[in-house]
Amino acid sequence: MKTVGILGPKGTHSEEAALWLKKFLREDWRLEICADIFDVLNAVKERKIDAGLVPVENSLEGSINITLDTLARSDTLTIARELVWQVKNFLMTRPTVDAQSVTKIFSHAQPLAQCRKFLHKNFPDAEIVATNSTARAAELVANSDENFAAICTERAGKLNGLTIAAKNIQDNPHNSTRFFEIRYKPRDAAPIETFDGDKVLIICQIDGSRAGSLCDVLTEFARRNVNMTRIESRPARTILGAYIFFFELETDAGDEALRESIRAVYDKSIWLKNLGVFKVINA
Repeated sequence: MKTVGILGPKGTHSEEAALWLKKFLREDWRLEICADIFDVLNAVKERKIDAGLVPVENSLEGSINITLDTLARSDTLTIARELVWQVKNFLMTRPTVDAQSVTKIFSHAQPLAQCRKFLHKNFPDAEIVATNSTARAAELVANSDENFAAICTERAGKLNGLTIAAKNIQDNPHNSTRFFEIRYKPRDAAPIETFDGDKVLIICQIDGSRAGSLCDVLTEFARRNVNMTRIESRPARTILGAYIFFFELETDAGDEALRESIRAVYDKSIWLKNLGVFKVINA
């Protein structure tokens, strides 16, 4: 049976997404609950689990840096697929608590940011407290005798005996999170030559001290009609001012165009990694 690691505890958006994907793919999974995203990725790297489903980007709040940084530093992780998950946030309380009397609201930093307008309008005087996960927020509220509330998934609330005070409270109805299914890849695995998927993700470091170096790299994609859906920069963690770049590319241009452009970018980079070709599933 396939073992898939997720951010815990039970009731997180990661668990909801994993349960949906398991059903959609009709695969037999055992979910492994991990304390944080790094633990998920590290368990895959150490081959303790078969795969990990981790968030990489939210449409409102941007990138999940721990995911990007860990992928950049590893030579044995690859992306198997992407899931685009529609995020629905719920304000939940204990059954005896009137929502109007709530004095403190718990949640993960991402949902708190995603619901900023709602909180400012409806709970301007409430104390906002960040937790490790939305499920942990639900646990804290359930175990308190105070007038507290949690922003969490409906499942997390129900698992902890909470009731819905308000539903779909995210500021944007199109709020979505992208998840990557990450698997182990041996260091001696053959280079990717056939791009059988929707996207490919490459990471490279270029010489930022040379004017136009990033433009030169982008030109290699443009001149071969390779469409780039996302570009992200992160500190290289070497010296101040050194950066690495993540390029997500669509595969529509074909194998030859992708091979040529990636090879050309490799020649202009200090180093380059191909993190895999993968299909995109929209929930």
